[in-house]
Amino acid sequence: MRKTRLKKGDEVVIVSGKDKDKRGTVLKVLRDQSKIVVENINMVKRHTKANPAQGVSGGIVEKEMAMHISNVALWNPMTQKADRTGLRKLEDGRKVRFFKSNKEVVDV
Repeated sequence: MRKTRLKKGDEVVIVSGKDKDKRGTVLKVLRDQSKIVVENINMVKRHTKANPAQGVSGGIVEKEMAMHISNVALWNPMTQKADRTGLRKLEDGRKVRFFKSNKEVVDV
C-alpha cells in the first residue's frame, strides 16, 4: 500500500489530461490503486441497465471516475498555484504536510 500526501476534502489542481488546469475537491482516495476521485473532474457517461429489484432506473448517467494521483497537485491558496507537498514533524511529535514553495503548513 502506498502512502499518499492527498486527503479527502483537499482542493487540488489537475496538471495533465483532458481536464488540465481545472480545480476540484477530493471526494475519495483509493490508496491501494494510487488513485483519487475529484468532484466534477474526469466525468464519463455510464450506460446503466435498469434493475427494478434494486430500484435502479436505466439510462445514461454522468459520474466521476478515478484518476491517478500523479495527475493532480495540491492547491496552494497563498501563491494561488498548484504546489508540491512534503511531510514535516513538529516539536510536539505530530506529522504535518507543508507546501514546498513557501514552507507553510497545510493542516494544523
